[in-house]
Amino acid sequence: MIRERHLFGPGPSNPYPEATRALASPLLGHLDPEFLRIMDETCDRLRTVWGTDNARTLPLSATGSAGMEAAFVNTVHPGDVVVVAVNGLFGQRMTDVAARCGAEVVAVEHEWGQPVDVDRVLSAHPAPAIIAAVHAETSTGVRSDIAALGAGKGDALLVTDAVTSIGGIELRADAWGVDVGYAGTQKCLGVAPGLAPFTINDRAFDRRVEKPRSWYLDLGMLGGYVGEAGVRGGQRTYHHTAPTAMVASLHAGLGRVLEEGLEAVWARHQAAGDALQAGLEEMGLELFAAEGHRLPELTTVRVPEGIASAAVRAALLERHGIEIGAGAGAYAASVWRIGLMGPNARPDAVLLVLAALRDVLGR
Repeated sequence: MIRERHLFGPGPSNPYPEATRALASPLLGHLDPEFLRIMDETCDRLRTVWGTDNARTLPLSATGSAGMEAAFVNTVHPGDVVVVAVNGLFGQRMTDVAARCGAEVVAVEHEWGQPVDVDRVLSAHPAPAIIAAVHAETSTGVRSDIAALGAGKGDALLVTDAVTSIGGIELRADAWGVDVGYAGTQKCLGVAPGLAPFTINDRAFDRRVEKPRSWYLDLGMLGGYVGEAGVRGGQRTYHHTAPTAMVASLHAGLGRVLEEGLEAVWARHQAAGDALQAGLEEMGLELFAAEGHRLPELTTVRVPEGIASAAVRAALLERHGIEIGAGAGAYAASVWRIGLMGPNARPDAVLLVLAALRDVLGR
């Protein structure tokens, strides 16, 4: 028997009970009318959490990393200039994926732990085809101003990584000028990993690569089965066998979030993050992300001098069943990442992780 874990790392988080229960529902076929109803309603609920009216809003049948690949493989034409704001690991990954799609990548490097410098990004090239940035950088716990990038993007498409932000903090794709966005289910949405909530507006779709390198992630083909098809009606065209149980779980998780109210969920994440960060500082620990730009759902904290990061994480797991994350890249051994996402964004989870850290650190 596997002991239950408190998943307080950078993801996955513990799922909402409603999302877990939905996995045990009778399995449906991917063309069953009842499943198509659930899928269409899921897409509609995703429009709400994305803050968009985009017809092409859907859960891709893969994890958030495939969402990143779909964003670039469908929009990058060979030789396109793609400006990428890099302030952490997932900005770095954007540069890699865009380059593999044939882009001329202009990487705007930032110090890790700092937010994106909007002016530097917007002035990095006079006429890029695409500007890309991470809203909530999972590797550093930093929030960047996507709305400001959208306001200054000009004719460029704005591609946004919202993997750690969706369902946890304010996200308004249409109002902020996001043309293409991708996310994951396993963080603030409180659903198991396996789907990539995705949205693309008509402006970006009209500029798409007609025959992208990826057959599986071809948005033109996917639209005949899900997302666009559900909004505009007509005959469904088979594309692939959708993970029907995962879609049912996402449907239930989104229902749980929307029943509570999206702004109430954002406030709950903020309150939990504020309490955790205050408690960590009271213990004498130093927060890593820049003040004023810290994510409430994912807190980064410096490992104290003389403390073995991996040993502390192992003790938390063995003694208390608590998972927290190591840092990323050059900060793998010097930073901890503590996530309070989805159903874990609540006061008792804050107290639990603080008490466990005090115990393991002897504080």
